Amino acid sequence: MKFSSRKDILFTVLILGVSFLLIGLTFLQLYQGKEWHWANLLVFAVIFLLLWIYFDTSYLLTKEHLIYKSGPIRGKINIADIREVEANKTLYVGIKPALARKGLIIKYNQYNEIYISPNTNTSFVKKLLELNAEIKVS
Repeated sequence: MKFSSRKDILFTVLILGVSFLLIGLTFLQLYQGKEWHWANLLVFAVIFLLLWIYFDTSYLLTKEHLIYKSGPIRGKINIADIREVEANKTLYVGIKPALARKGLIIKYNQYNEIYISPNTNTSFVKKLLELNAEIKVS
């Protein structure tokens, strides 16, 4: 089952605001007759990366894996290795393929953890518990 990421207003304003600001400044520079520089290519690469993350962040639950992707950040976790899920928390350090606060911290293996923010935490946890009932939810 596929879950899209919840988009918090803070992340939306940051990502889209920075993207539009950079696009506007670049076109303003070109409109004023300044030459095209290699730095402009770098600016468009940053804009592409930000928009890729914003529009391509999702999670997929299969029978065996939790597959996450957020732009270039991709990976999968065995559902059998998940030991605990903390709901309505925010992780400030570590892997965060998420676009909102108050999501889920998924603890797996011995010391690994990842932060995700599905559209609804409850439906994601419910589906996860259907696949592995031994997961502790806190």
